[in-house]
Amino acid sequence: MSETALIFVDVETTGTRATRDRITEIAALKVVNGELVDRWSSLIYPECKVPAQITQLTGISDDMLVDAPRFVHIAESFREWLGDGQLVAHNARFDYSFLRNEFKRAGQDYRASLICTLRLSRRIAPQERQHNLKALLNRYAIAPIRHHRAGDDVDALWSLWQAWQVEHSDEDWQRLLGDERRHRTLPAHLDSAQLEGLPACPGVYLFYGHNRLPLYVGKSINLRSRVLGHFQRDHQDDKEMRLAQQVQHIEWEETAGDLGAQLREAQLVKTLMPIMNRQLRKQRKLTTWHWAEGADHPELLSGNALTQPLGGTLYGLFRNAREAKNALRAIAEEQQLCPRVLGLEKGKGRCFANQVGKCRGACNGQESLAAHTQRAQEALTQLQVNVWPWPGSIAIEEKSAGATASAWHVVRQWCYLGSATSFNNARTLADTPASFDVDSYRILNRFLRYPEQHGLTVTPL
Repeated sequence: MSETALIFVDVETTGTRATRDRITEIAALKVVNGELVDRWSSLIYPECKVPAQITQLTGISDDMLVDAPRFVHIAESFREWLGDGQLVAHNARFDYSFLRNEFKRAGQDYRASLICTLRLSRRIAPQERQHNLKALLNRYAIAPIRHHRAGDDVDALWSLWQAWQVEHSDEDWQRLLGDERRHRTLPAHLDSAQLEGLPACPGVYLFYGHNRLPLYVGKSINLRSRVLGHFQRDHQDDKEMRLAQQVQHIEWEETAGDLGAQLREAQLVKTLMPIMNRQLRKQRKLTTWHWAEGADHPELLSGNALTQPLGGTLYGLFRNAREAKNALRAIAEEQQLCPRVLGLEKGKGRCFANQVGKCRGACNGQESLAAHTQRAQEALTQLQVNVWPWPGSIAIEEKSAGATASAWHVVRQWCYLGSATSFNNARTLADTPASFDVDSYRILNRFLRYPEQHGLTVTPL
């Protein structure tokens, strides 16, 4: 009985985004029982222009592809040729992701098991720094005719495979292949040993690239599931593909629960500034509307007002004054409030909005200021910012079912000061200097609204 065919494959593309860029060339070799039995190759019309930098790299130009078939026209015959063969490629998930997406556009759900020769090379020679195909071919004195052409690269890959088989015993070679198959979903540049101790508990994780460049910080109530999940969706998500192509090192920190994980994630993102985190990156100075008691209009203040013992009410957190004014102006138009009384426009007497029937007349006595104030504050309730309800710092005790120990998170005026493993240690953090952070505020406001529902205990310090 013959073994499953190995399909050595290489694709050239118009870019690196498997969901949007397209294949321009495919070459594949079919190997059965160690013998090369068939070859498949074709240029592919990508239905888009080939970028100049790609043409410079591969030598494949638009003119060369004019008469080439579209992938949809060869999809059925190529799928039949592939059969249930196991794909072998250098940085295999890259080629596989492009093939899966091209087949998907052609109405087919293509799936295959993978062997990544880049990851295999890292297992064979962990002492070497370079594992790209060009470096490997130089190391084994294999000379392709042209780099970055699918036919030549796939021939070179088959030659490399044969060289590996010669230098390893059958037993060692099968062990290496077995290890590779067990970790086939992991990124090519990531040592699978790094994930052996990854726990199924709450925490934060950090992805690093070359030279320990911070790529991404994430959090989860199940670290193991979340981290491995990143590498299951790379064929359908460009961000996951970029992560999978670049990640070389992973670190993680366990936390006592979801609150601790979210606070630590926000803190690490602002400290490390990883290139693939955008939502939690450090923001510019925030602004908020403050409506003082007895006043007939709100005043625009810095977001730091949340840390001050102000009377009255705060409404909204905005990235700048223009965003704050636009939000208030939209509410004024919707509720027929007076923009002049609200301080959104200068002047005296009847405002323009009243002249066109969009203001009920607080500016000229048609509506009392008291009634206008009441309507405005009711309309702004949707933006109301919660004032810090404690006189000073608090310790929030957290212990989740999946965590190994409790933690005490110390907070003052919505500012996260740090976490400790005991209440006594938490007390030493009570006076830690801190600045207001809107992401920490939103996290804390959500959890502290009903702390008992999240299994939290709040103790003033």
